[in-house]
Amino acid sequence: MEIIALCSPSLLTFFFLFLSIYLFAYFSVIRNLGPKHRPEASSCFISLAHGTPAVFMAINALINTQFPPSFASPNSVLHNIVLEYSISYFLMGLLHYLVFFPTDILFILHHLATLYVFSMCRYMVHRGAFALLMLLILSEVTSLCQNVWTIAGFRKADVRAAAKLCKLLCPPFCALYSVARGIMRPFLVYKMGIFYINGLAENLIPTWAWSSWMVVIITAILVTTIWVFDHWMDWYKETIQL
Repeated sequence: MEIIALCSPSLLTFFFLFLSIYLFAYFSVIRNLGPKHRPEASSCFISLAHGTPAVFMAINALINTQFPPSFASPNSVLHNIVLEYSISYFLMGLLHYLVFFPTDILFILHHLATLYVFSMCRYMVHRGAFALLMLLILSEVTSLCQNVWTIAGFRKADVRAAAKLCKLLCPPFCALYSVARGIMRPFLVYKMGIFYINGLAENLIPTWAWSSWMVVIITAILVTTIWVFDHWMDWYKETIQL
């Protein structure tokens, strides 16, 4: 593993960028929100700073790669920049959970698992970013809507406009989330599995690497499917009660 690369200037710069956004949101933008929701809302702000930019960065990296695209092609410089951007975000997110929500084991494990996959791809295997960036796009394309919806939810009990916004965003967000993460992402993972199982990455990506990636990704898909299903049920119950 490239120990020097783990402390690369871009990785450190991105991490301190997310840390600065988090602290600015916590102590300035949402200082009046109250101690219960301030950490979560601050986390939404760094998620906003990561999600949509990461989508555009990943699209640019996939379009402008210098290698023929495949699930085992070498990582390009642009691929690595996007990976480091996301690694920095998940490191900051992990720090957030360890400080404020140390008992939230599910999200801590999610961040650790994501860091494992991205870090192995970036620093050890040096291949596979093509697939991971496509998964990143499908995962983060809902980020803007999700974070606005979440922040509005913190104030819906005492701010009428927030309640209306939360109600307005819920169906389109859940629909987009269901399509991107519940349909398109499983299809992409299926294609990845066929590629790897048929030995098309042999001598390029170690079996232990791609198989562990697949376990992490499939587990994440199952968890997010349950999550969005629960929100669909909550929305349905609220609609029935009106």
